[in-house]
Amino acid sequence: MRIVADLHIHSKYSRAVSPQMLPETLDAWADDKGITVMGTGDFTHPLWLKELQKKLEPAEPGLFVLKKRFKQKTLKGTFATATRFLLTVEISCIYSRAGHTRRVHHLIFAPDFATVEKINTALGRIGNLKSDGRPIIGIDSEDLLKIVLEADPRAALVPAHIWTPWFSVFGSMSGFDSLDECFGDYAKHIFAVETGLSSDPPMNWRVSALDRVALISNSDSHSLQRIGREANIFDTELSYDGIMEAIRSGAPGKEVGSMKYEVRKKSNPKFIGTVEFFPEEGRYHYDGHRLCGIIWTPEQTKKHGGICTKCGQKVTVGVLNRIAGLADRKDGYRDVHRPPYWNTVPLDEIIGEALDVGSKSKAVQKEYQKLIVAFGSELAVSLDVSIPKLATVALSEVAEGIERMRSGKVSITPGYDGEYGIVKMFSAKDRKRHEEQ
Repeated sequence: MRIVADLHIHSKYSRAVSPQMLPETLDAWADDKGITVMGTGDFTHPLWLKELQKKLEPAEPGLFVLKKRFKQKTLKGTFATATRFLLTVEISCIYSRAGHTRRVHHLIFAPDFATVEKINTALGRIGNLKSDGRPIIGIDSEDLLKIVLEADPRAALVPAHIWTPWFSVFGSMSGFDSLDECFGDYAKHIFAVETGLSSDPPMNWRVSALDRVALISNSDSHSLQRIGREANIFDTELSYDGIMEAIRSGAPGKEVGSMKYEVRKKSNPKFIGTVEFFPEEGRYHYDGHRLCGIIWTPEQTKKHGGICTKCGQKVTVGVLNRIAGLADRKDGYRDVHRPPYWNTVPLDEIIGEALDVGSKSKAVQKEYQKLIVAFGSELAVSLDVSIPKLATVALSEVAEGIERMRSGKVSITPGYDGEYGIVKMFSAKDRKRHEEQ
């Protein structure tokens, strides 16, 4: 069956996360977004774990559903029936290796609460799990992987947002140059990596060392509005093992065919593709120094020796530059053996730009709900429904914005040094035309 999975989010117990990130709200919002399987996030936090155990009950093997008494209505006025939860957490590992301080974030997937308890017991001896939903633990990445596999061989560790400068396995400021360097002999157990918001699959295809692993995409959301902004689409059995096997199938193998958005009906698990940000919108796509307003391409950074021309400090080397440094294939290389991908912009942002108002305005909320009620989910509106059909319900400017997004006709001011990029579907000329109409 077709499954859309967002396996990296955070609960209200993580820093800088909305207090509305709760099992009951995630259940309803996932339905409106078009997400089948949500990662729970933060299972190492004692209070969140207690809440998960109280509000969730077993569904298919390794997956959970929200108990009926906690259900909240969706924007459509119904109760979610399809939403499943998979037990996940992000761990921040900070440690010293080879004379350098390493700061690496990892996702952990667990098939049941018994495995979660074993992982938490082991990590609780090393760090304070109560401090944050994404705990900071002084443990080597290889040792963390050992703990995960000892808890249950079916559990998995996936390096998170692998190119983020400060906190990732390949981060320019604190990472490594290869998975083998990070995990040693245990690197063979890494079967997937998360690409992060500031890169998309083609950027990662340039690094042949990643050919042996699948590339997954998740929202890393801190708010309900942003779940599903990146996600994975599978055609597989609805179970923990089915999802893990589908992820594994995303590593290069047989050619997947066209880039057309469709479910390929196969008897074996299949990684259909990923929903992606335009990578320029990510917070670390370009190099730069936010405090000084310096935004540089890799070429500009090289020209200035990596030093900010205003303050004399090192600029933050972004994802585009870091990938170029490790790449052994030319820009534009296409891996026909990889699953396809689709770049999207959050629907409320498209509506906001179309109406020339903020994405949180009442006008945007009204139009957003109208489209969800009419077509079922944000993912359906963004990717599935034909533009002529959308135009029968959506405002003309909104339908045009969605069409431009799908065709990649957008202009983007790239993100850098922690600042999100700015995506525009409409130019000043377009706005004048809208006003005249």
